[in-house]
Amino acid sequence: MVALALIRHGEYAQLAQTPSALQPYPLTEKGAEDVREQARQFGEWLASSGYQLNADIHCSTLLRAWQTAEIYREELTPLFAEPPRLRSFAALCERSVGALANLSVQEIERIVALDPRLEPLPEGWKSASNFKLPFDGAESLLEAGERVAAHLQALLAPPPQEATKRLQLVVGHGASLRHAGYHLNVIPFSDIKRLSMFHGHPVVYERHQHGWNRLYGNWKQRQTADPLD
Repeated sequence: MVALALIRHGEYAQLAQTPSALQPYPLTEKGAEDVREQARQFGEWLASSGYQLNADIHCSTLLRAWQTAEIYREELTPLFAEPPRLRSFAALCERSVGALANLSVQEIERIVALDPRLEPLPEGWKSASNFKLPFDGAESLLEAGERVAAHLQALLAPPPQEATKRLQLVVGHGASLRHAGYHLNVIPFSDIKRLSMFHGHPVVYERHQHGWNRLYGNWKQRQTADPLD
């Protein structure tokens, strides 16, 4: 049996009013400290949980996720059956806005207004699950969640004749993890906007015959002003 520990990266040096997607910036000092504290608290639960950590820690290719995973590796090393290692996957990244990556919301809307082929962007487009910007490489939040969900689904099957209770650490991004949770039937669609994830805090789920059990961690009640990532 394999359980998933879904972890949102720590606070990072994010550009203001800019879709977080592919921003390349590192964790802030406070962000790293908070992640370390979350990892230590999680380690206390893990030590008595009966679960054994898979040696591969999966994270997105973005620096903030890799740094978060590295802190977890450092703090939880004694709890791995073998030396842990980080593996980065583009499939675990946040929703991409394609050709408009790392531009501010204001600039994105200005560019759309300059293109006579395009309609004005709908109100609330940044957080609309089904909306996709009309530019090369862009995806909707639901599409990003489907991409992440496919990666998570592949992690759920234990090796043949595996009897040990395994726990897989996955470090990614708030919005794409929530939308992945919807695709995997962990949360209903109505919870995508209502819930968020605390920085660096694991939410652990185990799948059983009739659904999912949450073993550790809590979702954050999302505020309107919360960033999507």
